[in-house]
Amino acid sequence: MDWRMFAEQMATLARDLLAQQTVTSTLERITASAIDLVPGCDGAGILILRDNGVQSLAPTDQRVIDSDRLQERLREGPCYDVARRDEAERVFRVTDFRERHPRWPDYVSRARELGIGSMMGFLLFTEDEDLGALDLYSRTPGAFTDAGETAGWLLASHAAVAFSSARTHAQLEQAVATRHLIGEAMGILMGSHDLTEDQAFDVLRRYSQDNNVKLREVARRICERGGLN
Repeated sequence: MDWRMFAEQMATLARDLLAQQTVTSTLERITASAIDLVPGCDGAGILILRDNGVQSLAPTDQRVIDSDRLQERLREGPCYDVARRDEAERVFRVTDFRERHPRWPDYVSRARELGIGSMMGFLLFTEDEDLGALDLYSRTPGAFTDAGETAGWLLASHAAVAFSSARTHAQLEQAVATRHLIGEAMGILMGSHDLTEDQAFDVLRRYSQDNNVKLREVARRICERGGLN
């Protein structure tokens, strides 16, 4: 593997990731880059664990989605374990899916039917949070070498920072939009009911609590309808 060329490609990727406008485009750039940058990789995705199950983000093909669903159903698998952080490891590699694997026997035997020959999983993490797992696939058994694992780990490190940054930016944008929406709703209530700013906010807050509706949704309804009715 030409590490000089790889370093240049990673530098270009870092700039490209910063230029992405949304979390989705950032993640799609990451998984597409995995196929270009990691020797042997022909499929990639990001697995996130939610309270209601597994979520597949930016999968490059249906095989990735099917693998994530299989790991969720069996509650075992390399990327499932990485994302759960049940173990101390941050990297897993299954070299050959033709062989029985002592750690994930059910997953490996069934994943062969999906056309998976080998795979790797990397924890996506920053100093402050764990973000899920970057999973890399190959149809070829034995496709991932030590060099490929190193390349995958470097990609995952860049990916985690970019993912965290994009998500934080999206959250800030949503917070600003919510604040603007609430302010607009308060203005409508103040004008239509002769309320002070504090009184208008109290109306929003009480309605939200009494009806178990998020404050942002209450504000949106008021802006659309011109009031709470």
